[in-house]
Amino acid sequence: MKIIKVTPIFCDGGWRAFTFVKVETDDGLVGYGECTDNRSSFGIGGCVRDLEPRLIGQNPMMVEKLYWDMCQHFQQNPGGVAQKAIAGIEIALWDIKAKALNLPLYELFGGPLWDKIRVYWSHCGTYRARNPELFTTKPPLRTLEDITKLGKEVVERGYTALKTNIIIPGERPRMFRVFDQNLDHSTLKAIDRLISTFRKAVGDEVDICLDLNFNFKTEGFIQVAKIVEPYNLMWLEIDIYDPDALLQIKQSTKVPICSAENLYTMKGYLPYLERHAMDVCMVDLPWNGYSESRRIAALADMYEIMVAPHNYYSHLSTFMSAHLCASVPNVKIMETDVDSVPWRDDIITELPEIKDGYLSLPQKPGIGAELNEKEIAKHPWPK
Repeated sequence: MKIIKVTPIFCDGGWRAFTFVKVETDDGLVGYGECTDNRSSFGIGGCVRDLEPRLIGQNPMMVEKLYWDMCQHFQQNPGGVAQKAIAGIEIALWDIKAKALNLPLYELFGGPLWDKIRVYWSHCGTYRARNPELFTTKPPLRTLEDITKLGKEVVERGYTALKTNIIIPGERPRMFRVFDQNLDHSTLKAIDRLISTFRKAVGDEVDICLDLNFNFKTEGFIQVAKIVEPYNLMWLEIDIYDPDALLQIKQSTKVPICSAENLYTMKGYLPYLERHAMDVCMVDLPWNGYSESRRIAALADMYEIMVAPHNYYSHLSTFMSAHLCASVPNVKIMETDVDSVPWRDDIITELPEIKDGYLSLPQKPGIGAELNEKEIAKHPWPK
């Protein structure tokens, strides 16, 4: 079996492109991977095309060798869009290999450790506030009472955990973003009101996470951590590229700290893990690939740190992440987006089975679902 074609595929994802990779073989087997990011789809696609000549004629079953061949190709510009392209291709190769062996992918990693995975409702309210034109059937988030109703919706739909961003309700609700990374008193009070409202709405049994993204510097993150301490968060999520600064934040608070979704490879994660700079290590499978993500999880396990897959993409990524979660012992919980563009369900042949806040493992060979390219063609990117 030989690789005959490697193609990036783009689909309108509303505020971004869903970015996929399709690998075709001479015996008809096809593998799919996802490597979506919010801002650099064409850069990723260009890197995929750069790698295609290196892969044509190769045996797709030799996944690890091809992974390192691709890393060598981008040796002088590692990480970023190059790593995301490598990951998308590598995931598609694993899909092919598992299909060729007629096995669910997790069987190639030693078999599943469990048959279902706890998931949390991510970006709870975020997209409804930021992109209301895509959610015309959902109640607008104009007041804190609307936040209360959203929290109750989470409970009614069976989820046992949620994650939100800094949402500012109003006639024109918005997700908070700031250029200068300054934290003022009004924003701090808005965060307090938001998390207090969610906590009252969902009760004490549902976990809450707050994602602060890159919004503040160290002192701002410390202030937010202090103000949310009464609400018993599962974690406060922080993006920062200095492991010592992250450790300073962690040591300042009782709130568990989650970080690292923007890092690549074990080498990128090591400075954070060896400092114990976070309580929960977030790993992005579509940006790292299976081989690297499993190594990162093993490294985190050495430092007694749980991992949580970063997964806010299409359903294909949810299927992909399920196989990762099934095969590493130190998984805390998995992210999933409940809200998305209306056509997300149409562009894939299977839907994730989520019940009472748990995702059942895929049972079909490979990743367990195929892209519906005819439906994708109805939603081109760019629009």
